[in-house]
Amino acid sequence: MAARIARVAVPVPLRRTFDFLIPSSAALAAPGMRVVVPFRRRRLIGVITEFTARSELRPERLKSIISVLDDQPVVPQTLQRVLQWAADYYHHPIGEVWQAALPVALRRGLALTPRLEPSYRITAAGLDRRLQALRRSPAKQRIVAAALAAGDACLTADQLEPLAASWRQIVKQLVHDGWLEPAVADDGVSLTRPGVARPQLNPAQRRAVSELVRIVGGYRCTVLFGITGSGKTEVYLHLVEEVLQRGRQVLVLVPEIGLTPQLIDRFRARFKAPLVVLHSALADGERHKAWWRARSGEASIVLGTRSAVFTPLAHPGAIIVDEEHDLSFKQQDGFRYHARDLAVYRARLEKVPVVLGSATPSLETLANIGVDRYARVSLPARTGGAELPSIHYLDMRRLPAQDGISKPLVDAIRARLESGEQSLLFLNRRGYAPVLFCTNCGWQAHCGRCDAKLTLHRSQGQLRCHHCAAMSSLPEACPECGGAALHDLGSGTQKIETTLTRLLPAARVLRIDRDSTRRKDALEQRLNEFNAGHADVLVGTQLLAKGHDFAKVTLVGVLNADQGLFSVDFRAMEHLCQQIIQVAGRAGRGEHQGEVLIQTMQPEHPYFALLRDHDYEGFAKLALAERKQAHCPPFAYFALLRAESTRAGAALEFLRQARGQAQELRANVRAPGVSIMDAVPSPMEKRAGRYRAQLLLSADQRSQLHALLSSWLPLLESSRSVRQVRWSVDVDPMEMY
Repeated sequence: MAARIARVAVPVPLRRTFDFLIPSSAALAAPGMRVVVPFRRRRLIGVITEFTARSELRPERLKSIISVLDDQPVVPQTLQRVLQWAADYYHHPIGEVWQAALPVALRRGLALTPRLEPSYRITAAGLDRRLQALRRSPAKQRIVAAALAAGDACLTADQLEPLAASWRQIVKQLVHDGWLEPAVADDGVSLTRPGVARPQLNPAQRRAVSELVRIVGGYRCTVLFGITGSGKTEVYLHLVEEVLQRGRQVLVLVPEIGLTPQLIDRFRARFKAPLVVLHSALADGERHKAWWRARSGEASIVLGTRSAVFTPLAHPGAIIVDEEHDLSFKQQDGFRYHARDLAVYRARLEKVPVVLGSATPSLETLANIGVDRYARVSLPARTGGAELPSIHYLDMRRLPAQDGISKPLVDAIRARLESGEQSLLFLNRRGYAPVLFCTNCGWQAHCGRCDAKLTLHRSQGQLRCHHCAAMSSLPEACPECGGAALHDLGSGTQKIETTLTRLLPAARVLRIDRDSTRRKDALEQRLNEFNAGHADVLVGTQLLAKGHDFAKVTLVGVLNADQGLFSVDFRAMEHLCQQIIQVAGRAGRGEHQGEVLIQTMQPEHPYFALLRDHDYEGFAKLALAERKQAHCPPFAYFALLRAESTRAGAALEFLRQARGQAQELRANVRAPGVSIMDAVPSPMEKRAGRYRAQLLLSADQRSQLHALLSSWLPLLESSRSVRQVRWSVDVDPMEMY
């Protein structure tokens, strides 16, 4: 007799599925289909994960599925396996994992297939006409110009919408007049656009392309280890071309939304293939349509940020993870997955190659190369004969500075101004100044909800907390003593911008940070403005440290390079070196050699000596030796249990009890190799009004760590003290905060 019970993943914070009876009307239900189920006093949308003939519940207690929303699984079976593996590996509730993997429209119960607008392309008659004929209608000109630029590719509604608010009426008229015609999307077997000039590959690029093309059709993880400016993107494009020729799809993951516009331009200029973009800035409807085009196979190229790793593909052919070392690939709240690691696991199940590209690979990735788990392909030289920039350290113990900028750095910027070249200043601290204090009584502006100081945003007349977003007006007098001796200490990007404008009044200064790019498309517009030569100096945070190609930048200044030298996080030095090498790589990518000036109080630091020679591998060798001696990843496996509460001491007490449970379980689950540290307050104990603590687990063997977590976490869920706190587990934590 066929099973009549379905196990359903429901979006609740419980690490289990729930059993429901399958009504006769749902005889065709299958794993991966969405269902509406009664859950306590609510109706929730869940997903069937499997069927069973028996349940732990008595038959009379089983409730029935209310309705089945789909006539087919929402994602392919292989991706279902990826989601289940992710839930098991990261010990996260399977219902919430499914929630993270699906577009919002599907979580709300809307139809699997979105309402798709038709696509349009330029007609043969339209190609023969001139845009001047549409001079009375700028909107028509923009749409026809976009169609001409697209060539024989289709213009979708998502591409037309930004061109004109009333694009539907305009397109209807253009179709009537013979300029455009409705078109179906390309079939996915699309090749390079005819007549597009491709850069000449150097020998290292040719070897890399040959290696990657050779493995298309099967699984292998290859690390494309290329220095900054070595032409990794061109290697990606050759791989994509090979995959498209075979009628397969490519998934490309990038760490930041800001990197997508330039990659989109490169891909669209090269390929006729339909391309969709997936990232958090998309409206729900746009994301659903892009997701569907990938799932149906209509889109041959899928480009997206972290969550795009869950995008279903009808014909998967390859996965590319650009800047694989970047922290943005790790989700830091809720379902704490790492998109790079999931991409590797998914590629293995899909039997397709996965490429991890970086100039500064993570130490975990380098360790996997060392044990032959990953293959390596190197690009050791810059393209076009460009040389790596020279790196010099400015000893800030001996050099006077004006608001954080030393005189040698100002002189170097002035020299670039005189020669018509551009400069970039990197400071990973936004705002005007990180501290406001009173010189009379020593008062400092602290956040009342966090163990942190308020950052001064002078142009807005505000003090802001960069941890909980609390804001207050800038006081006219000291709240403690009433004096007027309020001064700021330290520098943020806003102060650097102001100082440069004062010291170099002829310079056109542009600032890029989270404050200046809040508006949609603001980052892309500012980058385009700088690349077009409308600014001389670019001041910015880590948004500038990766992936961008500034042809006219010949000077990079790194301010306050010491931030990561003495951190409590064992990964801080790795992240600092990656940032410095990445931002230094923005210099000298054109015909003139670049120069990098790094302001530091520790110029003799041994790691800085390696960076001077662009020796990231030398740094990695030393850092890996330190990690091995300290018994840290990748030579051990970590899980971090975090807890927080509005009541002081509650989180710490919960974790102390949890530690006792874990110690009792350790022998029962045969996990003697798991070390359970003491529960301690978090480095920033109070944040957003909640008191935080953490408990670290370490193991030599991953299997022992997961065995303990599998038995321990269900006990924590059912304990009485859990009602006092919010808690979460982070497997393979990337930040120890």
